[in-house]
Amino acid sequence: MALAEKLHLSVADYLQGELLSEIKYEYINGEVYAMVGVKRAHDTVATNLIAFLHHHLRGTPCRVHSGEMKVRVQTASDDCFFYPDLHVTCSAADTAEHYNGRPKLIIEVLSDATERYDRAEKFHHYRKLENLEEYVLVAQDTQRVECYRRSEQWDLQLYQAGEQVRFESVGFELPVAEIYEGVEFGEPATSAASI
Repeated sequence: MALAEKLHLSVADYLQGELLSEIKYEYINGEVYAMVGVKRAHDTVATNLIAFLHHHLRGTPCRVHSGEMKVRVQTASDDCFFYPDLHVTCSAADTAEHYNGRPKLIIEVLSDATERYDRAEKFHHYRKLENLEEYVLVAQDTQRVECYRRSEQWDLQLYQAGEQVRFESVGFELPVAEIYEGVEFGEPATSAASI
């Protein structure tokens, strides 16, 4: 993630700018960072998860949101806005027009450009959300789902091909393979044969 411009923006200026900008930016304590584009596999995985979760949550007060809706992390020392790939909120208090502040579940689909950021800085900020119960990292180049749960002190629960992943925060379980429906995995790289 590249620093867009070294400017210190107010929250009001950032939110107003987001309405006018063709590029999405995340906001961390006054600094803005341009979002990177995604690959087909990333988009397919995120879309599959949104579809499954939307169907599962129908008729409940919970809603799944795509990567177009921001999440705000606001504490005494931080004010940040992120665009997770998808998140679920069940709070009646989440009524702001352009962001949610009380997600129960956040899912990020990993990419080469953002994996380190998703694992470190974003996770650091997301854990400050009082309502967040589960943070999930989903690989796009292999069948691997990492779940971090507040109830387990954010320890890793790993799910791989052939297993069922459980999103405890919303009481939903599905085969890992279904998350990757429509994703074509490339052949593993092989070293050149010796002559």
